[in-house]
Amino acid sequence: MNNSSSNQVKKLDEKEYIALSNLDLYDSPKCESLATQAACHRHLKIIAIDDALKVMEVRLLEDGYQAWLPQQSLDKLQITSDYYQPTLYSRQSIEQIIPHAIAFAQAAMARPNYYLWGGTVAPNYDCSGLVQAAMSNFGVWLPRNSYQQAAFTTRIAENDLEPGDLVFFAKKHQVDHVGLYLGDRYYIHSSGKDMGRNGIGIDRLGNEGDTIGKAYYQYFWGCGRIMQSFIP
Repeated sequence: MNNSSSNQVKKLDEKEYIALSNLDLYDSPKCESLATQAACHRHLKIIAIDDALKVMEVRLLEDGYQAWLPQQSLDKLQITSDYYQPTLYSRQSIEQIIPHAIAFAQAAMARPNYYLWGGTVAPNYDCSGLVQAAMSNFGVWLPRNSYQQAAFTTRIAENDLEPGDLVFFAKKHQVDHVGLYLGDRYYIHSSGKDMGRNGIGIDRLGNEGDTIGKAYYQYFWGCGRIMQSFIP
């Protein structure tokens, strides 16, 4: 990168932006595979620019997630002086929000949707994207990925589950799926075609019930409670 490009990176890195529209962010400078999405009005910073590939590496400020944007997306960003200031929500506050978050997820299920890897914006979500959106819509941010959400929440016993807790699944050693617990052993989640459904649905935690619920329970990893909001 030449000196003028380096100066440009440094100058842009000092600024905070908001998204003027929903954005697709990618997992590499090739910008081929979706990593996550940023809803309109989310805050971000540009942390690197590759002029040769015409891409920007950005960090989303609400959850600290880093990904890539095509450089042409710069016209979908606006410099802001209304800087992101995270709010720390206590467990008591979160308990008041949980019914609204559950209603959000159920409303998302009622709309036509499909499972989208990297999806965090309606109508199509991945599993952790749905959980994050359900909570962040009411101000409570969580980490982006399911394994990060598992690490962030407080581990609880299966018998202690309450509505609004998170249930985690792992096909291998690391958590790779999450659902939002509804009560009476039911949870809502966005599920991929490889497990028998393409989109948001409700399944039962256990070996009883339909094929999809039983298939997921084979990979049940544990449960977590959201004790506070996430601040990167």
